[in-house]
Amino acid sequence: MRLARLLAALLGAWLLTAASEPVLVPEVSQRDIQIKYGFTGAELLLFGAIVYPGGTPPSGDSDIVVILKGPPQSIILREKQQIAGIWINAASTEFRSAPAYYALASSRPIEKIVDKRTAAIYEFGLGNLQLSPAGSIDPKEQRRFLSGLVDLNRREGLYKQQEGSVEILEDVLYQARLSIPASVPTGMYTAETFLVRDGQVLAAAVREIEVRKFGFERFVATMAEYQPFFYGVSAVLVSLLLGWIGGVVFRKI
Repeated sequence: MRLARLLAALLGAWLLTAASEPVLVPEVSQRDIQIKYGFTGAELLLFGAIVYPGGTPPSGDSDIVVILKGPPQSIILREKQQIAGIWINAASTEFRSAPAYYALASSRPIEKIVDKRTAAIYEFGLGNLQLSPAGSIDPKEQRRFLSGLVDLNRREGLYKQQEGSVEILEDVLYQARLSIPASVPTGMYTAETFLVRDGQVLAAAVREIEVRKFGFERFVATMAEYQPFFYGVSAVLVSLLLGWIGGVVFRKI
């Protein structure tokens, strides 16, 4: 099925070879990631082809940058300080649109592919994430909180940067693998692919991926979000039932 989709997209792209710019034909191994009981994570394969005008790659090397991110969320960061032996909340800031997950894969280190300005425009790299603070904040403070957010999410496996991990074959076909941790939030994700040559982004394409809970996990998540009262009552009843069953079992032992 994935191969059929790629071939169909390639056929359409070949019809555009008379255009003056190259065209990216991306595909992903899964467009629907289901979180079930015992979900330990997933590996996503992002692959595709580069269709050049006239069907012939120009001389020189091309680079591919792939970014998987989403869903955007509002997050409040609080900095803790130790005062008189007690840890208390100190400074804080809020970002309105921080991606819950961000992963980058590239064919070479970003600094060897584009300059700092281009990297900032396209958010190439964890240091170039463009987060919208809710209110005015000193640029140095914003960078400090951004660094803290990146460090926290990197340790949890939600932010990652894999430079040099994209494989390009004959300057036409490419592929990259990104791991999805078990703690990944549900929602819509975007897989963005960029073609870069001589420091310029020549083409870009996007595919959407949905991460959702399935089965009993989905039922529990839906109840917790839309029926919090009944969810709370059910949780208490289940706890009482398990406690009663445990008491009966231990009395018989």
